[in-house]
This record gives sequence, C-alpha cells and structure tokens, in this order.
Amino acid sequence: MANQVSAPGELQENKMGVMPIGKLLFNMALPMIISMMVQALYNVVDSIYVSQVSESAVTALSLAFPVQNMQIGFSVGIAVGVNSLLSKSLGEKNQEAANYAAGNGIFLMLISVVLFMLFGIFGARPYFAMQSTVTETVESGTAYVRICCIFVVGSFTQILGERLLQASGRTVYAMISQTTGAVINIILDPIFIHGKFGIPAMGVAGAAVATVIGQWIGAAICIYFNVKRNPDVVLAVKYVRPKKEAMEPILAVGVPSLIMNSIGSVMNFGMNQIFQGFQETATGVFGIYYKLQSFFFMPLFGINNATISIIAFNYGARRPERMTKTLKISCVTAFCFMVCGLAAFQLIPEALLGLFNPSQEFLDIGVKALRIISIHFPVAAFCIVLGASFQALGNGIYTTIVSLCRQLFVLLPVAYLLSLTGNVNNVWWSFPIAEVVSAAVTFILFRRLYQNKIKPLF
Repeated sequence: MANQVSAPGELQENKMGVMPIGKLLFNMALPMIISMMVQALYNVVDSIYVSQVSESAVTALSLAFPVQNMQIGFSVGIAVGVNSLLSKSLGEKNQEAANYAAGNGIFLMLISVVLFMLFGIFGARPYFAMQSTVTETVESGTAYVRICCIFVVGSFTQILGERLLQASGRTVYAMISQTTGAVINIILDPIFIHGKFGIPAMGVAGAAVATVIGQWIGAAICIYFNVKRNPDVVLAVKYVRPKKEAMEPILAVGVPSLIMNSIGSVMNFGMNQIFQGFQETATGVFGIYYKLQSFFFMPLFGINNATISIIAFNYGARRPERMTKTLKISCVTAFCFMVCGLAAFQLIPEALLGLFNPSQEFLDIGVKALRIISIHFPVAAFCIVLGASFQALGNGIYTTIVSLCRQLFVLLPVAYLLSLTGNVNNVWWSFPIAEVVSAAVTFILFRRLYQNKIKPLF
C-alpha cells in the first residue's frame, strides 16, 4: 500500500528531474500562462465595467490597488517560500519536510488573513479619506477594499493551494482553479456592478463581491485537488504546528518576496500621490496601465512560477545543467512575450485605452503613458526570470534588493523630480530609468549567485 501511495510522487520527481527541459517548461508553464491570461482578462473586464459607472470609480480602483497588491504580496510571499521548500524537499525525497512546508504555510496564511480582516474593518475609510476629497471616490473605494479584506481568506487559500499544486508538478490543476475563479468573476461582474436578474446595482462594491465569490470558488477547487489529487503533499493538522526547520526556510524566501510586493504597494501609493498632484485623471490612467500590462506580465509570471519549481527541484537533486538550461529557455520565452507587449503599447495604445470609456483628456495622457512606459518591457523580461533563480535557491534577499532599487530608491525619487517640471507626461519616464538600474543590479547579483551556488555543482 505504501508503494502505491508513493508512486505518483516518484513520477512527478521523474518529470521535473528527467523530462527534457524545453518540453518540461512548456508542460508546466502553459497551464499557468493560460490561467494568468484569464486572470489578466478578468482584471481588464473588471475595469471596463467599472469605467461605465464613472471616472471616479476608475480612480477608486486605482487607489485601492496598493491594498490589493499588499494582499497578493502576503499570500504570494508565503506561497513562494512554501513552493521553494516543497520542491526542494521533493527533490531530496524528504516527504516529512514537504508536509511541514505545506502545513506551516497554512499557519502563516491564517495569521495574515486576520491582519487584513482588521484593516478592512477599521482602516479602509481612513486610507481613502487620506488620498482623495472626492466623495464618490472615497465611498466607492472604501466599500471595495472593505469587502475584499474582510473576505480575503478565499484569495489566500487559492494562491497557497495553487502553489502546492505547482510545486509538485500539477500545474493543470492550478490552471483549472485560477481559470474557474476568474471566469466566474467575469460572469458576475455585470450582474453585481450594474444590477441584473433582480440583484440591485452595487457599482464598485459589486466588483468586489464578484471578486470575492470567484476567489472562494477557486479556493474550494484548490482544496479538493490538493486533498484528492496531490499525493506528494499530506495536509494534516499536525503539520500546521509551527516547526523551526520548516518555518525558517519558508520565511527566508517568503519574507523578501513579501517585502518586494509590499514595496510595490508603497510604490503604487507614492505614485498615486504624485499623480493626484496633477489631476485624478492621471491617477486613473496609472491604474488602467497596470490592468493592461498584466496581459504581458501575467504570462511572464506563469513562466516564472514554473522556473522556480524546476530550478528548486533540480537544485535539491543536484542537477546543475538542468538548472542553467531552464534559465536560458525561460529568458528567451519571456523576452518574446515582452516584445509583443512593447509592440502592442507602441502601435495600438488608442485601441487599448478605448476599452475603458475614456474622456479625451484621459486618452491624451494615456497614449503617451503607454508608449513611454513600455520601452522597458524587454529589459524587465530578463530581470524577472533571473529573479526566479534568487527565490528558487533560497536567496530571496536578492529579489528584495532588486525591488528596492527599482521601485523605491530609483522610481519614486525620479518620478517626484520629473513631476517638478509640471508636465505629467515627463513622470512616465521614471519607469524605463528605474528598470535599467534594476537590470544592472540583477545581473551583478545573478553572477554572484551562479558562482556561489550553481557553478560548484558541476
């Protein structure tokens, strides 16, 4: 009986340790890319429906983005730490360590859920009142954030559950979870935002309700797949108990990732304040840019997630040639995605922005923004993929250093200085400038990581 249970795990080990890298990366990344694309579609559709309410509603979503990004930061930070330790443990054939990686991830998730629920109850309104004096923006934004925070357990459960499936090579199941949740969200958006089938129109709050329902259904699917279809991970109460040997490596990778995403929230908050110094239209444009760029960055993150699992597994199995080949193929694939993004933003910015019911002022600012910011897309491809090796090999602090350089030490100061020119179009140049600096730092740190951890394995 024991041999029958362990066989699926051995098959998954053979898959990540033996299958040709190109085929393996395609096999693991494609489901995640599909699910990420559906997620990106949800983000855009969500904003399209909200834009039909009012321009203030679009601004409210833009101002809410740092909070949502912080939620993602906490959940992904925990999940990345679990993913790295779980894949490494499976590569080492250490089932007990793999189980504790999953269980301790659940423990950290529950702590984070409580923190966000408290913020939703007590902090949502002060957060918006601090940023805007427009009543509609404050009221709709408060309702949106409050709903998303109070019911955030669905989001955390879904993201952690998907990473458990990805780490053990079951990316198709992760795709089903994320895709189903996003599709349900898309279907429910117009029903709750504009009111259909007897349900009253809820405006921006309706978008939050649709989001939460989609997340909870996705979470339920993840729980089912992990319990019934993932024998590589045993979910039991005893493994939730904090254990130093599991907690330390999870936090070593997860905290830097969490900080990195938190830095993103600080960056978004700071940029919103800079744009609010011009007009709320610029803040709305900034938010819409993030929705549109997700069509190209989300697939990149899908490649990234697969890369982390493959590199971590083969690091545990001591197969360096597979690690380096994974990075090479991932870099080329990511570069192709981002070149497509560059072309779209340069050639058809009017068509992309036209989806969001823009005013002429919104369109004028947005076209220039998309063309300027997208210049850095191809460079970002290499930075993100090489950053996957930092997380996979337990050097999450490198990821934090790169993120600090990109979003705090360079982007915000440069954006503020450019805002002093009085021309909002100059502020967009801070993005390419910050990416060039972060690329230089990324290559320096990767060279050091390669010399210390990968090269000695050959």
